[in-house]
Amino acid sequence: MLSKLMNLFSGGNAKDKQADKVPASSPARRSEDEPASKAAPKGEVKDLENFVDYVVKTLVDKPESVRISRKEAEEGASVIEIVCAKEDMGKVIGKSGKTIMAIRSLVSGAGGRLGRRVSVEIVE
Repeated sequence: MLSKLMNLFSGGNAKDKQADKVPASSPARRSEDEPASKAAPKGEVKDLENFVDYVVKTLVDKPESVRISRKEAEEGASVIEIVCAKEDMGKVIGKSGKTIMAIRSLVSGAGGRLGRRVSVEIVE
């Protein structure tokens, strides 16, 4: 799961990133004939749901009460909805909303790499 998330957030395969650091004269360097896999990263919105689920369950006191669902909105956009216990909402939102803004920012950026619009909402 961690490698999938790294691919989503880094924009490609971690192994390809390491190959780019190898000097051009090295035999381990990719040949010119090999296709570069720097196009769209592999992954899907389900991976982003799993990411939100992991982060939110790590933040709250009652992880068993956390429910993550996805709705398809207009024009191919997706909304990941978070439902948690009332007393845990403050932990998910964070001081001045910084925690939820960070989650939204990461999900939105990774969704953009997938060519999708993805947003995160907290449902009461």
